[in-house]
Amino acid sequence: MKRRTFIASAVGSIAGVTGCIWPGGETLHHGAGLAFGTTISISVVHADAGLAARAIEDGLRAAQQIDRLMSIYRSDSQVYQLNRDGALVHPDPRLLEVLAQAAALSGMSGGAFDVTVQPLWRLYSQAAARGGLPRDAERRRAQALVDWRQLEFDKDIVRFRKPDMALTLNGLAQGYAADQALAAVQAHGVRDALLDTGEFVARGRKPRRRPWILGIRDPRDADALAATLYAQGCSVATSGDYECTFTPDYRHHHIFDPSLGDSPDELASVTVLAPTSLLADGLSTAFMVMGWERAHALAARLPAVDLMVIDKQGRERRSAGFPSEA
Repeated sequence: MKRRTFIASAVGSIAGVTGCIWPGGETLHHGAGLAFGTTISISVVHADAGLAARAIEDGLRAAQQIDRLMSIYRSDSQVYQLNRDGALVHPDPRLLEVLAQAAALSGMSGGAFDVTVQPLWRLYSQAAARGGLPRDAERRRAQALVDWRQLEFDKDIVRFRKPDMALTLNGLAQGYAADQALAAVQAHGVRDALLDTGEFVARGRKPRRRPWILGIRDPRDADALAATLYAQGCSVATSGDYECTFTPDYRHHHIFDPSLGDSPDELASVTVLAPTSLLADGLSTAFMVMGWERAHALAARLPAVDLMVIDKQGRERRSAGFPSEA
């Protein structure tokens, strides 16, 4: 799973667990580990260094468990086994929770969000490796395998109703991992934390009661920020057309519109604020497909959800509740 590096934290992270003591006894502790093919990190504020270290270690472990469960590449993951066999018995309750959220997102977005787009991803990846794009007939065959309503699941089994279907949870797993890591950290009584699993979740504040600050990458300049924002008590996720592209003009990339069998062509990036990282992660993908008008209308119906979009001409739009610049 290739991580989507769209949001930059104002707090760095390094391997292991380290701390920085501020006047007044507040200590900012950092820890990092490997998951989702990259480095994930947790920062917490707490006076007890031992407790902070345990909280960080448990949080990292919780995120890594989600990676092992939902990776499309690891042969021991349940998602890999489902894609290989077409059915999975005795699914993990955490997998079922994510699939239930996926189905809800598919319903509310009119199918713009669909975890069964993996056949399109495979097709475009193979064509890109040959230096081109899929032929129309190939694209139509793969597109015919994409339909979230053909995925059945309950506590006993997950299965596809059609052969050769496959799913990817790359639009949800990192967000869910952030939520699971947060729960593990909070179980130690930690109230102030920033977690980065590829999606961000912020709770409380940094030392001296300063807010956590996040920077949103400019979709056309990896060294520039399109915006910075204060993050407190929310989860933040960004999807964009630039992290994994099949053509240099960003027209064809890793996000697919199921109705087209190809990438949506309006937006370059979408940043979503939501109560949970699972929801923020899924909505950022759905909103990329839906475009500004439909995404804005849906966000207005969802509690505590806001968004910022940048279109392919570089124009920026925000919902009314999106935070002011930091």
